Amino acid sequence: MAQASAEFSILLLQGFSQLCLSSLVEPLRLANALAGTELFRWKLVSLDGRSVASASGIAVEVSGSFAEAAKALPFEPQAALAICAGEGVEQHGSQELRACLRRIGRAQLPIYALGTATWLLADAGLLGDARCTIHWGKMAALSETFYDLAIDDALFVRDGQIVTCAGELAAFDLAIDIVQERCGTELARSICQHVTADRWRDGAACQSVPPGLRYGSTGKKLLRIVQLMEKHIEEPLSLEDISAQVSLSRRQIERLFERHLATTPWQHYLGLRLAKARQLIELTSMPIMNVAVACGFVSSSHFSKSFRDHFKVLPSKLRSPAA
Repeated sequence: MAQASAEFSILLLQGFSQLCLSSLVEPLRLANALAGTELFRWKLVSLDGRSVASASGIAVEVSGSFAEAAKALPFEPQAALAICAGEGVEQHGSQELRACLRRIGRAQLPIYALGTATWLLADAGLLGDARCTIHWGKMAALSETFYDLAIDDALFVRDGQIVTCAGELAAFDLAIDIVQERCGTELARSICQHVTADRWRDGAACQSVPPGLRYGSTGKKLLRIVQLMEKHIEEPLSLEDISAQVSLSRRQIERLFERHLATTPWQHYLGLRLAKARQLIELTSMPIMNVAVACGFVSSSHFSKSFRDHFKVLPSKLRSPAA
């Protein structure tokens, strides 16, 4: 068991996910209760010290402002910062926030970015060449806005003092990992038993795994193919290239997609490319032609037709004032 309590300052930003916050805090609370001692402490803060509305509209009270907490963090034993962010994270970037995050970074304190909070660390220049992740809905926009980031499609990623997490239920897996690291496997298992969770997931597990493919040998074969497709969006691979890399015949690949996803490999691949295109259109200001190129389309007309057929709306309509 750890001797000193870990001290978390949790910064809540407007629109944060209550599911994410609870998934982080509840395992830590249970660790204290089951161990019979205070292994973890936490306090909630906001940018201005006022209550914060979650994405569900429920206001959460905090104990103070982030600026004040940031001044004290380097002097607190076992201190760490966690940031919970949701939609519209770009709007929270400010010179004061960047300065506070950089000061904490220079102090070599652990920083946990949950949900979309990875964006704020990138904006503050804290990630450098560190590996990171972010909620899948923001992954495309993050990669196109900050070109030099090493982004993983993972539940959570540890790289030095920086820990990034996809948020939502992935925050539970991260919390259990924190408990296991500090207090041992038995306590981690006891927490899972208490919340009726049969397991916790490894941080390297993919966010984008289609339902039913995470476990089992057949699912793992198909998962390898899907991951290849996701890594080659801008320059799509041919089915022959994929076949060679996974050591399966074209017909075997087609059967896997038909049996497990009720589609063809090419239709699934096209869906992945169009899903990324929609994220870029809705979450960035990239010109639509640039979006098309970033998603592997050689002409804007082909892109627009494919997009309209898939989403029943032209990409330009998503950029209209009404949209």
